[in-house]
Amino acid sequence: MFVFCATDFFANMIKEIGNLHVSKDADMTNGSPPDMMQTQEQFIEWALKEYERPLIGYAQGFVHDWERARDVVQDTFIRLCQQDVAKVRDGVKTWLFTVCRNRALDVLRKDSRLVEMDEKKLGKIPANTVSASSLLEKEEMHQRLEMYLQRLTPNQREVVVLKFQQGLSYEEISRVTGLSNGNVGFLLHNALKRLREWMPRDLAESNEE
Repeated sequence: MFVFCATDFFANMIKEIGNLHVSKDADMTNGSPPDMMQTQEQFIEWALKEYERPLIGYAQGFVHDWERARDVVQDTFIRLCQQDVAKVRDGVKTWLFTVCRNRALDVLRKDSRLVEMDEKKLGKIPANTVSASSLLEKEEMHQRLEMYLQRLTPNQREVVVLKFQQGLSYEEISRVTGLSNGNVGFLLHNALKRLREWMPRDLAESNEE
C-alpha cells in the first residue's frame, strides 16, 4: 500500500509556525520540464516520475482511499496525454494539480458524499537508523500535528498542504484552487496563527533545537 512520507511537510510547517511569517516565493519554479525534452513520450515520462507520487497524496486527501486516489491521478495523466505539449509544458505542475483537484471533486460529487480533506493518510515517517524512542517521539509529534490540522477549515487545510507538502507557490496555489493570491496568503497566515495558538510550545519549537 502506498505510504506518503510526511516528514518534510511537518518540518517545514513547524518552521513557518515558529516564525509566523509567510513570504511569497519569487524563486519558486512552475515545474517546467528540462529544455532537452522534445517528444511527447519523453514529456509524459518525466511528468509521471516527477508528479505521480505527490498527486496521489494530494488526491487521497480528498477521496480518503489510495486506490481511488490512484484512479484520479491516472485520469489526470490520461488527460495530459491528450494535450498539446507546447501549450502545457511551461505550467505543467499547476495544470496537473488543477486537473487532479477537479477530478477528485468530480468523484466525490458522483458519490454524493462530499468529504473534508483528511491529512491522517499523509503517511508515517520512514524507518531508518535512528533509535526506536526517537521514532516514537517523531510519530507522536506528527499525530499531534495532524490532530491540529483537522481543526482548520477545509480551505485552510488545503492551502497548507499545497504550500508545505507539495511546495507550490502563492501563484500556483491560486491557479489550482481558484482563490486569489491575497486570499491564499490570508488563509495561510490565519492557519499558521491558529496552529501556533493551539500547539504546545514544545511542539512548535521542536525543530528549533
